Amino acid sequence: MLSIVGAMVLAPLVTALVPATKAEAHGWVTGPASRQEQCAKGIVPCGPIRYEPQSVEGPKGLTNCSANRYLELDDDSLGWVPQKVSGSTTFTWQKTANHRTLNWEYFIGGTRIAVFDGRNEQPPMQVSHTIDLSKYSGRQKLRAVWNIGDTAAAFYSCVDLEITGGGGGTPPTTTSPTSTPKPTTTTPKPTTPPTTPPETTTKPPVTTTKPPATTTTPGGGHEHPTTPPTSWQQGAAYAVGDKVTYRGVTYSCRQAHTVHDPNWTPPNTPALWSRV
Repeated sequence: MLSIVGAMVLAPLVTALVPATKAEAHGWVTGPASRQEQCAKGIVPCGPIRYEPQSVEGPKGLTNCSANRYLELDDDSLGWVPQKVSGSTTFTWQKTANHRTLNWEYFIGGTRIAVFDGRNEQPPMQVSHTIDLSKYSGRQKLRAVWNIGDTAAAFYSCVDLEITGGGGGTPPTTTSPTSTPKPTTTTPKPTTPPTTPPETTTKPPVTTTKPPATTTTPGGGHEHPTTPPTSWQQGAAYAVGDKVTYRGVTYSCRQAHTVHDPNWTPPNTPALWSRV
């Protein structure tokens, strides 16, 4: 009888001495597919992180992808597949256990490009943030960090990106034709070469009066004494100041030339034509 009573007395004490299980936060970026996500889906061969992509946890302030635990995530040569994005892009965290949150930070290189306040609240199991990437272009590695609010820990997730339409420079306004221009047969080649070099596409608009109908085409040295048509045509020769219409819009010729390529339409060659 005494042993039963003793057991009843000791039971609450034993229960009190068993430590409570600590709720741990876990999560990773699933879209666009982070390195952990590519490991989990078998896109890239990885180690144990393949089975627990949510567990890349380390102290706050680290600047790598692995949290100093899963070193394959720091290896840029493993064949990570870049995710094609442009402009504003939404990044989604998936959590297997949520926790009070200090904030979420996003870095490219050593620059923090975005931060979102967690207000030390417990977030939902899935959180998304939209980030402006318009200042970047080409291949970039983005590091996403989930800073926990009531511990010293943070979770890390790196995403390989291929950013298009960003701040990597503006494309040229014109491109040179890839095929050799067709020789003209309507006029003979002059016996004396021009004394001045052909005009380039960087020459500013000419504001002088219209030259004679006989002009020299860029790079070809062919004279065309014929009067250009009022509507733009392939094969026609144009002099500075000639005005043509193309699809209902009037253009003025900026440089003397002959239309060798059907793609040299006034809208496609602003170096040769200006809209009136």
